[in-house]
Order: sequence, then C-alpha cells, then structure tokens
Amino acid sequence: MIMDKITKTRPLLISRSEVNARTALHRFAVELSETAKLAWPMVLTQVGQIAMMTTDLAFVGRISTEALAAAALAGRFYVISLTFGVGLLSAIAPLAAQAFGANNLAAVRRTLRMGLWTALVLSFPIIAVALRAEQILLALGQAPDVARLAQQYLFGLGFSAAPALAFLAIRSFMGAVHRPQPVFWITLSAIPLNALLVYMLTYGKLGLPRLELFGAGLATTLVNCGMFLAGLWFAALRQPFRDYYVLAQLWRFDWRAMRQLIAIGTPISIASLIESGLFWATSLLAGLISTSALVAHQIVVQIAAILFMIYLGVGTAAAVRVGHAAGRHDSAGVKRANLAAMLIGIVIAAMLTLALIGGRFEIVELFLGRSARDSETIGLAAKLLIVGATLSITDAAQCIAAGGLRGLKDTRVPLLFAAIAWWLIGFSLSYCLGLKFGLGVIGIWIGLSIGTTIYAALLVLRFRHLTSRAH
Repeated sequence: MIMDKITKTRPLLISRSEVNARTALHRFAVELSETAKLAWPMVLTQVGQIAMMTTDLAFVGRISTEALAAAALAGRFYVISLTFGVGLLSAIAPLAAQAFGANNLAAVRRTLRMGLWTALVLSFPIIAVALRAEQILLALGQAPDVARLAQQYLFGLGFSAAPALAFLAIRSFMGAVHRPQPVFWITLSAIPLNALLVYMLTYGKLGLPRLELFGAGLATTLVNCGMFLAGLWFAALRQPFRDYYVLAQLWRFDWRAMRQLIAIGTPISIASLIESGLFWATSLLAGLISTSALVAHQIVVQIAAILFMIYLGVGTAAAVRVGHAAGRHDSAGVKRANLAAMLIGIVIAAMLTLALIGGRFEIVELFLGRSARDSETIGLAAKLLIVGATLSITDAAQCIAAGGLRGLKDTRVPLLFAAIAWWLIGFSLSYCLGLKFGLGVIGIWIGLSIGTTIYAALLVLRFRHLTSRAH
C-alpha cells in the first residue's frame, strides 16, 4: 500500500516541478523582453550623444589641425567638469524606479524636482570653470595657441551645462517610469539639427556670421536647450508623464529627497572620477614609453569609451528594472532583472568585441590613415584591441552589476571596490608590467583588464550577497 501511494504521488511531484520550471522560464523570458525594450532606446540615446560630439569635431577639423586639437582638449575638459554632476544625477533613476515600483508617484515627482534643482545649482561652478579654461589650461602646461582656441570653444559650449544636466534628470525620470522612448526620439532629432547649426555658425552660412570654434560650441548649447525644453514638454504635458505633475510646486525644496540624492549619487560621482583618473594616469604612463605607445593607447581608450557608453545604457536599464522589483519587494524579481540585463550586456559585448578584433586594422586606420609613418602605431593599436578584448566584456559586466546595485541603493561599497580594483590592483599592475617588466603599453592594458575583471567580480559577488540576504 505504501509503495502504491509513493508510485501514485511521484508523477504529481514531477508535474509540479515541471510547472515551476516552466513558470520560472516564462517569467525570465518576460523579464528579458521588458529589459530589452527598456535598454535599446537608452543605448541608442548614449550613441546619439557620442554622435553629436563627433559631429562637432568633424566640422571643427576643417578649420585647422590646431582647432581640432583645441576642440578635443576643450571637450575633454568640459566632460570632466560635468562628471560629478552626471554621477550625482544618475541616482535619480534608481530612486525614482523604486518609488515607481512601490506606486508612490509623489516620491517620483520629488526625486525629479530635486534633480532639476541639483542640475541648476551644479551648472554655476561648471560654467565658471569653463569661462576660466584658458588660464587653467596654461597652468597645466598647454600651448598658448591651443589654450586660446579651447577657450573660444568653451565660451560657446560652457553654458550648455544647465540644460544638459537638466535633460539628464528628465531622461533618468522617463527611464525610471519605463518610458525612455521620447528621450531617444529627441536625441535622434537633435543629431542632424546639431550638425546643421554647427555648420552654419562655424562657417557663417545663410547670412550668419563666421564664428568658428565659438560658433560650434554655441550651436551645441542651443541644441541642448532645445532638447531640455522638448523633454520638459513631454514630461509636463504628455501622457503618461502628465499624471506625475512634475512642475507642481517646482519651487519647493525637499531636503529629504535631496539628502537621498546626495547619499546615493555622491559615491557614483566619485567612482566615475576614479575611473576617469585611472585612464588619465595610464595615458601618462604610456607617454613615458614612447609617442607611438601614447597614440595607440589613446586610440584604444577612445574606442573603449564608446563601448562603455553602450554598456552604460544597459546598466541604466538594469538599475531601473531592479529598482522596480525592489520597490514592490520582489526579491526573485530583483534577481531576474539583473540576470536578464547581464545576459543582454554580455551578448552585446561579445558581438562588439568580435567585430573589433576582426576589423581592428581598419578601425585603427580610421584614426590614423594608411600612411607608412603610422604603420608602427597601427600595428601596436591593433594588438592593444586584442589585449583589451577581456576588458570590453568585463567592462560590460561591471556596468550592469553596478546598475543592479544602484537599483538596490547600494553605492558606497562599490566605491570602495573601485578604489581597490582599479587603483590598488589595476594601476599598480599597469605600472609594473608596463614600465618595470618591459611589456610596454601592452602591459598597461593587461593591468587595466585585470583590474576591471576584479572590479566586475566584486560587484557581482556583492549583488549576490545582498539578494541572498534579502531572500
């Protein structure tokens, strides 16, 4: 009798197991689809931002080589100035996402309102630094002509800080409520508009004065203002954003929401500065080796920066989806969201890495041309792209793991991990392998790859620890 009962109940147990497995698979497939739908406009928006910066350099390069060098230097100077503000405003996405997941629309509105206040306040010191850029660049040892031309560009570009940061706040809000498409279409429309305005103001077309570098910077500022106004119009007047009443009591300062924004965003800002400082420091190491090493290093850094922006879009989607699940106290949903984003990011990184390795020589030649005098640099940069393949994949993993942790409002421990993995381990290995063991710039990139891999592993373990404890 007992055996008969066991025999009868066993198919039932197997059936339940199969049902649970199918349910879990179905939920993961749904999560994968939702994450992909959220991530693709975010990724393309990041690519659009890169396209606008590239357009500026392409038109400025037709003026002179010195103008191109100055615009590139000024652009880097401007981006570094924005880094702290961008990191601080990155906290809007996870904070608003958790409030959205908890169906707390008032908290979503307060988070955006404090984000707009923060964008306005931070823009003043950024503009002040941009207006004094020539003196700063001269103090850093830059050539007087280059510093003067860079200042002309920043006289036009510097005032874009306020609308650019405010648009970032709106972009984070729209992503947090799972509606990033308007931001994508705004950015897509801004690319040709920016190209047209840069062309007209730089060269003085259609009766406009020829403003050269100042005109290029001014055009980008005008486009950023237009993007902010378009984003604000969508957020305030169009459904489903209108239900949030984002402009209601805009003048009211919410100290609690601001403290949350600062607490979550400040570690993100410092971690971004740590990463930027690492690549700047390794550029100095490459410069100690040779000019060819420095040029090859800078080319691969630029390519890595473009790929990073793509991975950052997926990481932001991870922060939003994890934040939604955390807001509704769904621990299983938190794990599914991070796993889905990780799978998407790794697949994208693998495809891009294979494409880079396969077309490494052609990609490098886009920067240097085919002249014989650059053959050594082309070969070296092509080797670095192979060495940096590991960094590309683990960079995607760390972006997505960091996004998942931001969705859980965990940013302080990742900051500690960044200091340990990137500087204590990564930079030390780059210095020793590159300069002490004679591996040159290849050794520098081996150190960078190891540091990034360790950082990604630490973030993944941290996420697993937090989700296991919550479960």
